[in-house]
Formats: sequence, structure tokens, C-alpha cells
Amino acid sequence: MKTVTLIGIDLIGGSLAADLKQHTALKIYGIDANPEHLHTAKNKGLIDYALPKLNDDAANADIVVIATPVMTMQQVMQDLAQKTDNTGKTVITDVGSTKQSVIRAFEQYLPQHLPFCVAAHPIAGSDKSGVAAAHTGLFTGKKVVICPHDKQHSGSLKKVENLWQEIGGETVLMSAIDHDRIFASVSHLPHLLSFAFMQQIIQDKQHTQLLDFAATGFRDFTRLAGSNPDVWTEISLANQNELLSSLLAYKNALQQLENLLKNKDKDALNAFFSQAQKIRQAWEK
Repeated sequence: MKTVTLIGIDLIGGSLAADLKQHTALKIYGIDANPEHLHTAKNKGLIDYALPKLNDDAANADIVVIATPVMTMQQVMQDLAQKTDNTGKTVITDVGSTKQSVIRAFEQYLPQHLPFCVAAHPIAGSDKSGVAAAHTGLFTGKKVVICPHDKQHSGSLKKVENLWQEIGGETVLMSAIDHDRIFASVSHLPHLLSFAFMQQIIQDKQHTQLLDFAATGFRDFTRLAGSNPDVWTEISLANQNELLSSLLAYKNALQQLENLLKNKDKDALNAFFSQAQKIRQAWEK
């Protein structure tokens, strides 16, 4: 393998480029509509070729990684369908945080190339965005979930596994259904709750005073509300059904908590908190 194309040079795409430069001798095409992203990536030595749009060479690299927001993936796939040969030389993959929607898009926009399309999700990131925040080591020791589909070409799957393993990622194979269910609960829902909590604060008439006294706990709980709203709007809609199920489960937990408070059930309330504490502590270890 000699070449990789990264479509979208933001935190994830830029950090992937940084790691590939550190660990491999691959030549990297960087595609981004934002000239500042390309300029920064080129100056930082993350990419070899800076392109504002896809060309034939970039579309036929050994691996093409779509690292754009969900909202632009369909257009990217349409462009790839016009330029990528369907020989299997080029493997097309992504880094999106929903997988059923991506596989459906592969089926719709790249049907002839479908066996060579691999849905993947590196479990790494930050509340910061942009190529300026990109750095080496973002994926070291982090899980990378790969979701094979019914028509998956095994060699293409292996190429994507090898790519992530080469930069220190721990690849895990999982169905797209299981992926979306899991990440609705442990990633997508926490973001929604953080946004909702900030909305509740803002709607209080004394919100300025509340914020004046907010400290460490508030900072930790609301960090996710600093994430990009455009990105999270698209993720929420792409994983709508699983998120609605997770929201219902959370409402039930809140209802349980409300009942314990109303009833002043000290023992049950303590048990509610203790169980959550033990689970959190065990996870952190």
C-alpha cells in the first residue's frame, strides 16, 4: 500500500494524517473545501498533496477515508462513485459515529463498489475541532469499531483493520446494529443530556447568577455541550431510533429518582447513588 486519501482534514482526519506520517511511508492526499484547513495541514507536514476537491488520483488511492461530517458524506460518496474504479484496488472507509446510516449510504451511492466499502468508527476525539487541534497519538490504545456488511470483501476489511492497527488502534468487529445501539447510550445520549442541561440553565431567569457560581462539577458535566452543534444535529437524526430508546430509558431513571425524592426514601436514594458510584468506579479502573 502506497497512498491514502483523507477527505476532510479536521481533528480526526488531521490526527489520522499525523499518525500515518509518523508510523508509515504512505503518501497522503488531503481533500478539504476549506483552504485554511489545507494550508494548515500542508504547513504541519500532515499531507503531501492539498486538494480542494477530489481528482482521479486521489479517488483511486489504496485507501480513501471519508472524514467529513455526516451531512456531507452523501455528496462525497457521489463524487467517489464517478471517479473510483470498481476493481477493488481502492478501499473506501469512513470515521462516522453512526454505522447503519453509513452502510445505507454506501449501498445507495456506491452500489458497484460496495464490497470494497468498510464502515469504521475510531473511538477517539475531543470537544475541540479543526486541523489546528490535530495531533499524533489520538488513536493510540483506542478502540476502532469496524462494522462488516453482508457483501463485505474480506481483503478490504483486513486493509482497514491493518491501517488502524498500524497507528496503535485496537480494532473490534461489530454489527452496525449493535454499534448504533451501544453508542446511542454511551456517546450520543450524554451529548444530548449535556445540551439539554445547558438549555435548562439558560431558561432560568437567574441564569447569569447561576453561571457565576458554577465550578468544577458544572464544567465536567457540561463539557460535551461545547461540541459542534451542526455535527451533533446530524448524528442525532442519523441515530434517531436508538436515541429515542435511550432517552426513554433515561426518563424512566429520572422518574425513579423523582419518586425517591418525593417519598423521602433515604435508604433507597442512597442505594440508587451507591449502585451508580460502584459502576462508575469499576469502569474507571
